[in-house]
Amino acid sequence: MAGWSRMDMPMMLGTMFVEDPDRARVIGFMAHVMNGYVFALVYAGAFAALDRASWWLGAGFGAFHGAAALTIVMAMMPGMHPRMASERAGTTLSQNLEPPGMLGLNYGARVPAITLLAHVLYGAILGAFIQPS
Repeated sequence: MAGWSRMDMPMMLGTMFVEDPDRARVIGFMAHVMNGYVFALVYAGAFAALDRASWWLGAGFGAFHGAAALTIVMAMMPGMHPRMASERAGTTLSQNLEPPGMLGLNYGARVPAITLLAHVLYGAILGAFIQPS
């Protein structure tokens, strides 16, 4: 779809483990699902520590989570990913994925907005359905 985000999160995560694109997408999808489970536990722990949960509190956590993903994780990806080029060092034969750049903008102008929206929705859903005990 022209104009939409070109970021392929399953491919980006999966190629950290395997080179084959088809296997990488499967492994990357599973890695992203597992990350979702881990972060759901972190959110649940935060709700329990505050002894309250709500969709708006979860949305706030999600906004923080998305902002951290865009600013911290995206900046570290070239250093963590064995198959990702660096903006400073360029590409090699083994490092052929494009680096995300600031806020993931190398993958499309809508990446920051879509990423933030997805994380805010994730947090709002968790906040609405997780009740601290």
